[in-house]
Amino acid sequence: MPDNDTNKHSDFSAFEGTRPVNERQRFDTDALAAWLASHVDGFAGPLAVEQFAGGQSNPTFKLVTPSRSYVMRAKPGPAAKLLPSAHAIEREYRVMDALAATDVPVARMLALCEDESVIGRAFYVMEFVEGRVLWDPSLPGMTQAERAAIYDETNRVIAALHTVDAEAAGLADYGKPGNYFERQIGRWSKQYVASQTEKIDAMDRLIDWLPQRIPPASDRKASVVHGDFRLDNLIFHRDEPRVLAVLDWELSTLGDPLADFAYHCMAWHVDPSQFRGIAGLDWAALGIPDEAAYVARYCERTGLAIEGDWNFYLAYNMFRIAAILQGIMKRVTDGTAASAQAIDAGRRARPMAELAWQYAQKVGR
Repeated sequence: MPDNDTNKHSDFSAFEGTRPVNERQRFDTDALAAWLASHVDGFAGPLAVEQFAGGQSNPTFKLVTPSRSYVMRAKPGPAAKLLPSAHAIEREYRVMDALAATDVPVARMLALCEDESVIGRAFYVMEFVEGRVLWDPSLPGMTQAERAAIYDETNRVIAALHTVDAEAAGLADYGKPGNYFERQIGRWSKQYVASQTEKIDAMDRLIDWLPQRIPPASDRKASVVHGDFRLDNLIFHRDEPRVLAVLDWELSTLGDPLADFAYHCMAWHVDPSQFRGIAGLDWAALGIPDEAAYVARYCERTGLAIEGDWNFYLAYNMFRIAAILQGIMKRVTDGTAASAQAIDAGRRARPMAELAWQYAQKVGR
């Protein structure tokens, strides 16, 4: 999948590969330790803080104490220029806390601090999940059976998410009413315009084209959607094909489950030489299901059926990612990007937009 807003560098897992805290992201460690001592059961210093090597949007930190480690997600430092609706870490906390009672594996939430006077920004703390993150979706070094098991488990988890009863989970108001595609296309069009650093013709065409091709209203019930569900946003058990936690819920909301699933299926359509995908690989030889088989298994698990033109779903998601990548490039030019890989990610906005336009041209054929 593309290196998007919540991506980490391919040489590191989500909860490995730390570095000293970036100068722009530094904060008062003693103030944090004092707050944790009064808000997290069992917390005892001294506290050492490291920053995870990746993360383009909300910086992520490892909090190390003599007895255990924690993970902290925070809004960018005070100098950052935040786009509207971006960096809503309180939403990440809320959705993971709610999903803890469901079949969706998430890290345990420990504390949320919305008082920016503590360390200069809002943040939350969660458990440190030991496991492995699989960065390359071709799963090098695995057997056919191992790859098949990983893909089936990934399919199971996204199906579990899309069958969560949002009302029972306390998330009935987690998204806005109205047409999901209309809201999302409007949101990402505005975000793109607000973060534009160069003219990308394909984005201009998509901004005009997409609203005219929104599928008719469906009877599908809105579900909790992740917004960035891809293989490397999952923590797997060290030795088993079992997901222990789904990461990076920044883009989650209530919305169309098929739109969320189509984003996940972009891996079958993007070139591994440009983005993190499996297009053009010999899936059968690898033991990876083809897209049709993967979609069929998801539909079996959820009871959903693909409606409308699948190419629209793909074009929409590619447009959305191009807008996110453009946001990363804007933070590069503003000097507030949270990782050294940001410029590489930002440069991919144009090819992703052009790919989106290619899929848009297939709609209705």
